[in-house]
Amino acid sequence: MSSPPPPLGNNGLLKNVHRFVAAVAVPLAAAALAAAARLLPPEAAAAGWLRDARPVHLFLAVFLPAAAATVYLLLRPRAVYLVDYACFRTAPNCRVPFSTFLEHAKQVPALNERSIRFMTKLLERSGLGEETCLPPAHHYIPTYKYCTLDAARGEVDLVVFGALDDLFAKTGVSPSAIDILVVNCSLFCPTPSFVDMIINRYKLRSDVRSVHLAGMGCSAGIVSVGLARSLLQVAPENSHALVVSTETITPNYYVGSERAMLLPNCLFRIGGAAALLSNSPAKARFRLRHVVRTLTGAQDSAYACVFQEEDDMGNVGINLSKDLMTIAGNALKANITAIGPLVLPASEQLMFAAAFIARKVFGGGRFRPYIPDFRTAFEHFCIHAGGRAVIDELQRSLGLSDEQVEASRMALHRFGNTSSSSLWYELAYIEAKGRMRRGDRVWMIGFGSGFKCNSAAWECIQPAANAEGPWATCIHRYPVDIPDVLKH
Repeated sequence: MSSPPPPLGNNGLLKNVHRFVAAVAVPLAAAALAAAARLLPPEAAAAGWLRDARPVHLFLAVFLPAAAATVYLLLRPRAVYLVDYACFRTAPNCRVPFSTFLEHAKQVPALNERSIRFMTKLLERSGLGEETCLPPAHHYIPTYKYCTLDAARGEVDLVVFGALDDLFAKTGVSPSAIDILVVNCSLFCPTPSFVDMIINRYKLRSDVRSVHLAGMGCSAGIVSVGLARSLLQVAPENSHALVVSTETITPNYYVGSERAMLLPNCLFRIGGAAALLSNSPAKARFRLRHVVRTLTGAQDSAYACVFQEEDDMGNVGINLSKDLMTIAGNALKANITAIGPLVLPASEQLMFAAAFIARKVFGGGRFRPYIPDFRTAFEHFCIHAGGRAVIDELQRSLGLSDEQVEASRMALHRFGNTSSSSLWYELAYIEAKGRMRRGDRVWMIGFGSGFKCNSAAWECIQPAANAEGPWATCIHRYPVDIPDVLKH
């Protein structure tokens, strides 16, 4: 077995030395070639001009352009690629039909018949199906008595290690080749942390750069991708970054009766995903084009719209504000304004600019805001499956077809709201359906507490060779019809 590579910091220092040498050597080589050309025989075509040229002209014509080109090539951002990804495959024994979920809820002392009716109506209109899954602790009665710290760690072992085992098997990359590890889980932050648990399980190198992002909400998966990209752009060539996105459900079962805090119990389900990124195109399946983050947390209403707190009885839960959809819509507008110039064709940018100027000059009341047609920039859309209302609002705002939001609706139906990992389940759906083509562009849109709207733009290099993954056993049954109200 080969010895592990030297620490990242030493490699980074060597890399900077190599850059400096290249920045000096290439222009000097160009100048040397120009000087040598002046020694050409008189009959050579370029000899006359070179002998008559002044040194300053030679400098401007040869040395300066070579230096500028060298600096540009050395300092431009390095491309980052997605080698592959894997989603946790839920097992049938974790399935929780509505009847089972409601039966367990009836065992919570704080929930009365009115609360149960509210949860029943919410589930019927949620867009979730009967095959969504909850962690093992939630299958016991009464559920809240089994949501222990050990049970939470057991969920991490099941979900995170399950996804990572699949990813290492798919890519053939050894855990010892991992240089960067980024994990996001908002509500469960044990000691040792998630990254330490992964390092211990897979015996990662001692110099691996590791970060656990907490409290970032459902859009943290894109935050993790953005952080991994930044680290890869300054890492040595052929470096690998492992990104793990999940939300641990076990310790976050709300046992109170506040309606706004009962919603997460009904919508969130077990799930997780792992993605392997690299700054080398070798074996890559997608290229990361852009990551755009929009944070509106300076506004008090946005900051508090998804808030972990205690109810009047001291029960901890997540309070979802009634203004959530309005705040999400405003964050989306800010995000598409930022990503639009990066991805839209010139025609759409001109239309947007013209509408913006007209509203400024003639007043906003006479001209409606122009919403760019992002279908000209992307073939596929992965919208965070946070709930039926979220998908409906984005479909309306962006003018998307039913097929373009199909992946989001089906992921919500089959897996529920899996928080930051939902985008990867949606990408897996598109690939399992055989709809991905080389050169296709994918837009991932995530929403999260804070309040955040984050985007990632990908370009497909190589579609999946097969439909293996979280949809392997059920893709033939999808898409399914999802009624406005599910009666059972």
